[in-house]
Amino acid sequence: MEINVLNINGQETGRKVTLNEGIFGIEPNDHVIYLDVKQYLANQRQGTAKSKERSEVSGSTRKLGRQKGGGGARRGDINSPLLVGGGRVFGPKPRDYGFKLNKKVKNLARKSALSYKAQENAILVVEDFQMEAPKTKEFINIAKNLKVDGKKALYLLPDVNKNVYLSARNLQRVEVMLAASLNTYKVLNADVLVITENSLKEIDGILNK
Repeated sequence: MEINVLNINGQETGRKVTLNEGIFGIEPNDHVIYLDVKQYLANQRQGTAKSKERSEVSGSTRKLGRQKGGGGARRGDINSPLLVGGGRVFGPKPRDYGFKLNKKVKNLARKSALSYKAQENAILVVEDFQMEAPKTKEFINIAKNLKVDGKKALYLLPDVNKNVYLSARNLQRVEVMLAASLNTYKVLNADVLVITENSLKEIDGILNK
């Protein structure tokens, strides 16, 4: 699949790049996408929820009623889960929600997500660009020129560019990230991917290992 390379004014440069069929042209696998997104969202969880069980509740351990003959449940002390103000049975404890996924599964998920975007013609390739100073207005103009303003756009850069990052930081529906940090969730969450030429080479290098 060939795509025209645009400059930041939205004009064609006359150059074309060929998207790697092994990355952007595969049959997407929905299940591995589900697993990778599930892992990403699980890793975002703090996992700090905690409630007190009966041994942790502050209260007397005096036996409230006789063991047999009362006709009710055998609640022992005031901390019993059966009573208001008692402990909670099997409540949440701080834990890590993350789980392991194989590298090949994660790679296939990223390739599947990129293939979906290629099928939707939601990929733009632009020349590598720099910004001399952080200017949000300039970044908005670039988005307008590329006709991606108003859309959820993910800009992929080959290396850290602080001025570009700062220019986009205050804009809703815009995210700037390194091509090396590409993940399935971010790709699927965006309406359109704006990839620089060198980022495309980096994605090829990472996903073709």
